[in-house]
Amino acid sequence: MSDVTLILQQIASGEADAAERLMPLVYDELRKLAAAKLAAERPDHTLQATALVHEAYLRLVGSDQPWQGKAHFFAAAANSMRQILINWALAKKADKRGGGAHRIDMNKLVPPSVADPDMLLDLDAGLTELAAEDPDSAELVKLRLFAGLSVTEAGEALKQSRTEAYENWKFARAWFAAREAAARPE
Repeated sequence: MSDVTLILQQIASGEADAAERLMPLVYDELRKLAAAKLAAERPDHTLQATALVHEAYLRLVGSDQPWQGKAHFFAAAANSMRQILINWALAKKADKRGGGAHRIDMNKLVPPSVADPDMLLDLDAGLTELAAEDPDSAELVKLRLFAGLSVTEAGEALKQSRTEAYENWKFARAWFAAREAAARPE
C-alpha cells in the first residue's frame, strides 16, 4: 500500500493531521498535471498552475470523500481540475457574451486547450452527453484529457483492462466525431 493510500485512509478515519501530511506527497504530481494543462497557453494567461492545484486540493481535502486509494484520489483531482477549468471558461464566455459551436477534435485535445473557453464548454457538454450514454468511456476521456494520463493509465485507474480502455477511447473518439457531424449545418 502506498503512503498516499495510507494517508487517504487515515483522512477517511478522521485523523486530524493526515490531510497536512498528504499535501507534500501529492503536490508535485498535481502541480505537474496542472502545469501540463497550462503549458501551451499564452504567458499572460490569468489561470495559473499553482492556483489550479491549490483550488483542486482544497476541494478534495474539504469534501469528506472516503478515498479508495491513490487512483481514486487522482481521478477526483482530475475531475476537480476539469470543473475549475469549466468554471473559468464559463466566466470567460460570460465576459464575451458570444459563442457558437466549435469543432472538437479528440486527437488535438490532449491536453485540452483552456485558451478557448467555448471549446472547453463544448467539450464539457459533450462529456456530459457521453456520460449519459457510456459512463466508462466518459470517465476514461476525463482522465485522459484532464489528468494527462495515457489510455492505459486511465484504464488502470478505472480498473479497466488495457483492451477495454482502448475500446472505450476508440468509442469516445467516434462518438465525438458523430456528434460533431450531426451539429454541422448541411
